[in-house]
Amino acid sequence: MTKHLTTHVLDASTGAPAAGVAVALATAAGEVVDSGTTDADGRLALGPDVLDPGEYELAFDTGAYFAARGVPAFYPRVGIAFTVADAPHYHVPLLLSPFAYSTYRGS
Repeated sequence: MTKHLTTHVLDASTGAPAAGVAVALATAAGEVVDSGTTDADGRLALGPDVLDPGEYELAFDTGAYFAARGVPAFYPRVGIAFTVADAPHYHVPLLLSPFAYSTYRGS
């Protein structure tokens, strides 16, 4: 069975997937549900097979990612808060650069 939530991190400054980014999934109360590191394609599946409805946050350790590459960056971490309702799957991608980021609800 697949995980309920997936993410994909792309490094816009290199035009390549961001491998090795540490990511944590937590409840709105800060309880960590799951964590991991993006693979060579910048992808990661998190969480149990089903997340309870409510608010969650994905925390991306972007500072460590850029520091490991010797790249100065403005954002040491990126937090994306979102709401889980009743969808069977959530995909939350992150488009990243040293001085900007964007996200959207993917499919």
